[in-house]
Amino acid sequence: MQHTVVERELELLLILSPDRSIPVPARLGYRSDDPYAVHITFHITSEQPVNWTFSRDLLVQGVFRPSGQGDVRVWPTRVEGRGVVLMALSSPDGDALLQAPSAQLSAWLERTLRAVPAGSEAERLGIDDALDHLLAQ
Repeated sequence: MQHTVVERELELLLILSPDRSIPVPARLGYRSDDPYAVHITFHITSEQPVNWTFSRDLLVQGVFRPSGQGDVRVWPTRVEGRGVVLMALSSPDGDALLQAPSAQLSAWLERTLRAVPAGSEAERLGIDDALDHLLAQ
């Protein structure tokens, strides 16, 4: 089975305080061979980029309404009249609040949903075929 990769470079804002934010270049990634996950790589000032992986479903829902709990929370809002999506990320190394432009994030998510429609992810994993093969032996 051929795998599809959907990527997009995007500039996010790291919110430091209500008055201060800094741009953070990021790469959004989706692979049809890992159909439930989205990957975000943040290119910050450290030597190594910071990678986060979480549910594509959580991000899709977060474009429309508050979604997630714990380490990853996503919700839509408006800033200066523009639609944005906020992502709150928590780890033992610290917390971050990132802002993404809704239109660009939504367009990328739409491309991932064309590659693997919602609800068809399990078919991409081939679990049924693998079970059939095991049981046939």
